[in-house]
Amino acid sequence: MEYTIILHKAEEGGYWVEVPALPGCYSQGETVEEAMENIKEAIKLHLEDLKEEKEIPEDRDFIISRISVPGT
Repeated sequence: MEYTIILHKAEEGGYWVEVPALPGCYSQGETVEEAMENIKEAIKLHLEDLKEEKEIPEDRDFIISRISVPGT
């Protein structure tokens, strides 16, 4: 399965990652690579818990973009 993730730069350093299709599924890491590996494990564990409840959500179509807004 594939899931969309959003990788954020953490204020205190490192990165944190969220999975929009899996509310409550987050992870972090000191580097992008570490955060990516950690979120894979978090997704696996999250899906195992959901499998017990027989509710495995599929990834939805997301559009992630940037937009410029003129300054005030």
